[in-house]
Amino acid sequence: MPSKIFSKNIVILAAVAVLLLIALVAYQVPRVQAAIDWRMQRADAYWRGLVDPVKPMPTAAVTEPDPSATSTALPTLTATPQATLAQIATITPTATLQPTATPLPGSITLDPPPYEKQDMNNCGPATLTMYLRYYGWTGDQFKINDVIKPIRDDRNVNVEELMSFILTKVTSLEPQYRVGGDTAILRQLLANGFPVMIEEGMTLDESYWPNDDLWAGHYLLLTGYDDATQSFITQDSFRGQNRMVKYTDLDHTWKQFNHVYFMIYPIDQRDAIKSILGDQWDPQQNRKHALELAQSEIKADSTDSYALFNLGSNLVYFEKYQEAAKAYDAARKAGLPQRMLRYQFGPFFAYFHVARNQDLVDLTDYALKRTPNSEEAMLWRGWAFYHLGQKDEALKWEQQALLAHPGYSDAQYALDFIQKN
Repeated sequence: MPSKIFSKNIVILAAVAVLLLIALVAYQVPRVQAAIDWRMQRADAYWRGLVDPVKPMPTAAVTEPDPSATSTALPTLTATPQATLAQIATITPTATLQPTATPLPGSITLDPPPYEKQDMNNCGPATLTMYLRYYGWTGDQFKINDVIKPIRDDRNVNVEELMSFILTKVTSLEPQYRVGGDTAILRQLLANGFPVMIEEGMTLDESYWPNDDLWAGHYLLLTGYDDATQSFITQDSFRGQNRMVKYTDLDHTWKQFNHVYFMIYPIDQRDAIKSILGDQWDPQQNRKHALELAQSEIKADSTDSYALFNLGSNLVYFEKYQEAAKAYDAARKAGLPQRMLRYQFGPFFAYFHVARNQDLVDLTDYALKRTPNSEEAMLWRGWAFYHLGQKDEALKWEQQALLAHPGYSDAQYALDFIQKN
């Protein structure tokens, strides 16, 4: 009898080993791996939402700036690597041209590039892939990931990171981005043969935790428009090809990201882009325009949380940190989406520069509960603890930021600075 039981156990163990081997081999298939990883992430997010239910974004810890802010020595921080900023500076001419007065055609349809379905949390690289393919590039989203998103679970890629890939890896093309756009400038670009990429808010199809507000950030490539139907033709890495989106619908979701628009074009077409943008070619004029747009929207509705947030972001650009902090205070009071700080980090800049340390701690804590691997939240949490005199805690968070995003230059800078001071 014992020998039979032993033999039976051997068979069971062998069967389990075979099943595990099959599962391991199957997991190497990208589609299978993506499906499993996606479900694991969802399960983790849902469990965290059960254990620590999602609350509204915390409102301001203080209503007036910290008086010590004016005398606090603060290191200079940038949103992008110094090398990238230097490269961007070299491709930003100072002269501006007025936009052409040529009437726009009623519709335009540019040839759509080969479609790229996004990997999980990968709309930025996937959409950039389609944009570059329009100009003949032959890579895919994973080639972009290798450079700007080395860890697959990274949930956000910002516009500056997309620009840095082009500046370093696709040198025949030139990138620019501006904010405060409108449907007219999008149509002008398309009518002149230039696709354009935007970042917007979107509504998710499924909840990821109890009380999920279903809001997330998303990139979209525009390849045409039709005035008769008041619609843009879009290439959506998540929802599909050649999707028609109403001008009014796009403007609503686009506003949630400061109406940012991202352009790529052959270097010898720079003058054409300058002519289309007119005075918006100049970054200072563009930000002034975006600031005035946010102010006009707030005048129409003082509780418009996105306009208030955009006002703060544009004030940060002009280093008006006290005013920006007040704008962000008002935006938080009006109510912002649960994932907002996964994508936009202006409040971190503002509160850091006015030494609103408790606000910075509270907001980075909130951001990390929604996005545990956010390197940006880790970076700023480290700076907050540094200001609070907790050097070891500060170093811990900067080290975690580098683990979440290897090569993250802002975290390396912070780590070096804190270690020396």
